[in-house]
Amino acid sequence: MKRPLILVTNDDSIVSPGIRTLISVMKEIGDVVVVAPDSPQSAMGHAITINNTLHLDKINLDPEIEHEYSCSGTPVDCVKMAVHEILKRKPDLCVSGINHGSNSSINVIYSGTMSAAVEAGIEGIPAIGFSHLDYSWETDFSPVKRHVKKIALEVLKNGLPEGVVLNVNFPKSEKGEIKGIKVCRQAKAMWIEEFDKRTNPQGKEYYWLTGEFVNQDKGQDTDEHALENGFVSIVPVQFDLTAHHAIQTINNWEL
Repeated sequence: MKRPLILVTNDDSIVSPGIRTLISVMKEIGDVVVVAPDSPQSAMGHAITINNTLHLDKINLDPEIEHEYSCSGTPVDCVKMAVHEILKRKPDLCVSGINHGSNSSINVIYSGTMSAAVEAGIEGIPAIGFSHLDYSWETDFSPVKRHVKKIALEVLKNGLPEGVVLNVNFPKSEKGEIKGIKVCRQAKAMWIEEFDKRTNPQGKEYYWLTGEFVNQDKGQDTDEHALENGFVSIVPVQFDLTAHHAIQTINNWEL
């Protein structure tokens, strides 16, 4: 049987432990092509590069991977470059991550990891974004590897509904224990932002964005609830942003 073609990308850069872990798992499943940013691109959302040139460099971080490229652009740029400049055919799967930090709830809007998966979905490629709630660069990814493989194999076997990609988050656990997997809805939550105002030695003011994540959702069917209780959360995400339920209401306006 022909091995599936798998595109791997992320937003933490091509050298991050998260993507190296993801590559190691995907090599067990199929033929891997890696196109990932040459520097951290966290919270870039669905940004693309239009006012600067883009650069691709073929590198060899893993001797078992024939096609591995670092890209000067955003995670979405990486997917676009892979599909239109590198790959000779559409991949059977695109996986993004494993992100160092949460992309649950409203974080999906800001996430470069998930935007790469969404871009693949727009191209008609089944796609998954993987994230781990531990922000540490030294995170132990070994407890999540079997779950990554299981979810990827299920997507390859079953496909995904049209216009849908998966947002997968792994809980942070002191002992690395994961209780299971839950398919959830996105929790209603938000960031309460603050700006840390400072002054540089030249007297010019500058700001660091800080904030507090506030979960306003008490439901037990949400990604936040699953993660807080030691479960992997899977949220099916759609990139059709139409508020279908609001169309009739607005059609009743006197326009």
